[in-house]
Amino acid sequence: MNFIEQLDRIELSKTTRAIPSFKSGDTVKVHLAIKEGNKERIQIFEGLVLARAHGGTRETFTVRKVTQGVGVEKIFPIHSPVIKEIQVVRRGKVRQSRLYYLRRVSGKKARIQEVFVTKRELEAEAAAVAAKQAAIDAKIAAQSAKSAKPATPASSEASGETKSSS
Repeated sequence: MNFIEQLDRIELSKTTRAIPSFKSGDTVKVHLAIKEGNKERIQIFEGLVLARAHGGTRETFTVRKVTQGVGVEKIFPIHSPVIKEIQVVRRGKVRQSRLYYLRRVSGKKARIQEVFVTKRELEAEAAAVAAKQAAIDAKIAAQSAKSAKPATPASSEASGETKSSS
């Protein structure tokens, strides 16, 4: 393992958000934090995942939606602090990892076959993501508790407090 891979592993261990598993062909909702003046709001961008690229901390994914007959594509860094949440709306069955051909087609040719997932599988996946998020939150809490060290016994003796033995 080279130095860059080690840095990527360290950075990935510091992530503060659990990312659901999704692939190209899935329809996702990306919740973005938008700042307007001094206000911040959440904007949802819903579309089809065309591709996932790179890996590690630099990983990105491309989402495409068609609004009023005009195709709009956005490329999101997966670990961006602007992304607050990623929801998988439906799973698609595709045989390619990059769906760039969808830019040229419309109508029935642009349809993606849906993979039906049982409610139990959805709940299990949601529980797994929640468990990942809980582990990340616990790790962050432990790190913040470690950085805010409590007073040591040596400093309490210096302030005039003594231990009483019974």
